[in-house]
Amino acid sequence: MPSCDHDTCKSCAKTGCAQHGQMAGESAEQYEGRLRLAERMSHVRHKVLVLSGKGGVGKSTVAANLAVFLALQGRRVGLLDVDVHGPSIPTLLGLESYSAYVQDGCIVPAEAAANLHVMSVGFLLKDRDTAVIWRGPMKIGVIQQFLRDTEWGDLDFLVVDCPPGTGDEPLSVAQSLGDADGAVVVTTPQHVAVNDVRKSIMFCRKVNLPVLGVIENMSGFVCPHCGETSDIFTRGGGEAMCTELAVPFLGRIPIDPGIVTAGDRGEPFAYLKSKTPAGLAMTAAFGPILALADQDPALA
Repeated sequence: MPSCDHDTCKSCAKTGCAQHGQMAGESAEQYEGRLRLAERMSHVRHKVLVLSGKGGVGKSTVAANLAVFLALQGRRVGLLDVDVHGPSIPTLLGLESYSAYVQDGCIVPAEAAANLHVMSVGFLLKDRDTAVIWRGPMKIGVIQQFLRDTEWGDLDFLVVDCPPGTGDEPLSVAQSLGDADGAVVVTTPQHVAVNDVRKSIMFCRKVNLPVLGVIENMSGFVCPHCGETSDIFTRGGGEAMCTELAVPFLGRIPIDPGIVTAGDRGEPFAYLKSKTPAGLAMTAAFGPILALADQDPALA
């Protein structure tokens, strides 16, 4: 594990440093778990959470396509789905038949591509209709286990798809990672969605998690026949929120029936339809996230 200056280490300030002994009130088991988590995460260069204060805005679709996009650029990517009650990532990436297993004490993630590995609570369920009925402590324990015990290997990016809201799951991830690069926040343009998504930005500020930017999803519908754009959910709500709250605006992704079809078939839209208006919009919106690695001399 790399050496650490305890006085300046951001991880120490947030979660306590595994290199500086057992914390007050911490059991030996908790301390050992924190050591393993720190060791595992030391092999991940960039950690990005995908958040939204509102359900139904396409957050998991954005997370899945962001991970695929980064992998297509040659980066080594892990995608962790911590939406315990509604895991969508296995369906979106065609991995519903995968069952997670343990080998040499580590959880083996699904391999969506040679450089894209995926872990989800969906891989633990007997069938897709199984309801996960867990209280907070159990959810937190499973999330920490996924982060700590999954055999991620060396990653350029770990993308974490969080459930809607500002509850146990995103809080556990933010606190466990400590030094995450930040969050991509997803909204749709209409006022009712933006009102809830604002809370995600406030959440990030409360837990000292940088906001990498906001994506306004389902922003306009481009008619495939005439090319005319119709603003079904209005337009510009996400961008106006960014201006008001002084956070970056990553761009708009229009409605495209192909996104729905690709997700239902488990075929990444970012791979199959990268030259469509929605695909080009995704590429533009994801560019600043890729730039986190492009600015790293070790990866350039």
